[in-house]
Amino acid sequence: MTDQKPDRPDAPRGCPVAHGSAELARLYGPEAATDPRGIYERLRKEHGSVAPVLLEGDIPAWLVLGYRDSRRVLDNPRQFARDGRIWRDWREGRVAPNSPLVPMLAWRPDCVSQDGEAHRRLRGAVSDGLQSAADRGIRRHATHFANKQIDAFADSGRADLVADYADLLPMLVTARILGLAEAEGRRLVESCAQVMKGGEDAVRHDGVIREIFGELAERRRTEPASDLATGLLEHHAALDHDEVVAHLRAVLIAAHVTTNLLARVLELVLTDANRLSGLISGQLNISAVVEEAMWNSPPLAVLPGRFAASDVELGGHRIEEGDLLVLGLAPGNVDPEVRPDPDVSVQGNQSHLAFGAGPHECPGQSIGMSIIEVAVDVLLHRLPGLRLAVPPEELNSTASTWMSLLDTLPVEFEV
Repeated sequence: MTDQKPDRPDAPRGCPVAHGSAELARLYGPEAATDPRGIYERLRKEHGSVAPVLLEGDIPAWLVLGYRDSRRVLDNPRQFARDGRIWRDWREGRVAPNSPLVPMLAWRPDCVSQDGEAHRRLRGAVSDGLQSAADRGIRRHATHFANKQIDAFADSGRADLVADYADLLPMLVTARILGLAEAEGRRLVESCAQVMKGGEDAVRHDGVIREIFGELAERRRTEPASDLATGLLEHHAALDHDEVVAHLRAVLIAAHVTTNLLARVLELVLTDANRLSGLISGQLNISAVVEEAMWNSPPLAVLPGRFAASDVELGGHRIEEGDLLVLGLAPGNVDPEVRPDPDVSVQGNQSHLAFGAGPHECPGQSIGMSIIEVAVDVLLHRLPGLRLAVPPEELNSTASTWMSLLDTLPVEFEV
């Protein structure tokens, strides 16, 4: 980087910026909020499968756009570690403690932030806890909360299936699994949303989440129950207080991501009469619709993050030790090298990036799928004549660095 303009934000050290380019692309701000796909495709044309970008606070990173390069990063934790303590910009003080990147990228005592034996120990505890929760009846909890949410608007003939349903249902089910009261689960909906959105309130809301789970962990030490908090405390891996809190938080954040997937599945169903009638008649399986959403609108568009453990070449670029990489799950899923025609059906193909891959692949994906299946099934059978209340082209999304969220999904139905 010898030809940077003096007022230009620093790029990753190995970044080969195109001559004459005024600045790196930002994954935040007005353009990123309204046209993230346009940014991804422009970067792919300019830089190939890996591109230099700026995150909030003008912190440099590499955005991995290619499917195969994303799999290489995800499958090789020795080369591309999850431990944020090796992040050079963090080590050298360029990331402020109140940066909105901290809740998503900084090291925490959970399995998401660690590799090797430490990761296996902690992930084993979480996986065992989630399996126990599934055995106790995820679908029963999902059915209860789906009906409860629908009861609140069933007599009106109208609803916004984002704000009234999708934003809440996975969070309420997960709160029950974790050991929280329903009121606490509802309180955490906004905090999770703010953490994922970024901005100046992200760190404060992350503190709210950790405070609630800290109190829950203390309660469960003396008042054990059939929930994930108790399961983590009693697990033979012997998690300490901070590890328990960090994992409860991680599972809740994953549930918030599931809210976006549910919204996208409902969008697909309600914008296509054939899908809707197929699901109602039983001729179409909901899993096929979920697969389509996973490929074309993954709930997490950009996965944070990995850190180069040593100098390495990726996508024709030199990545230096300590560089931050973020994984473009959305652009990776439409990489022309693996999907030359994105309109070709992906039914039956589960090799999408939506759940991640490698040792850190989402351990709770079966629970999320169960919640979505129940949510769609209950909705379609409770609300006769369900239909979109606006033309499909009027539906809009707003993106943050990490997610592209459907703003509203207004519907009408018979009462």
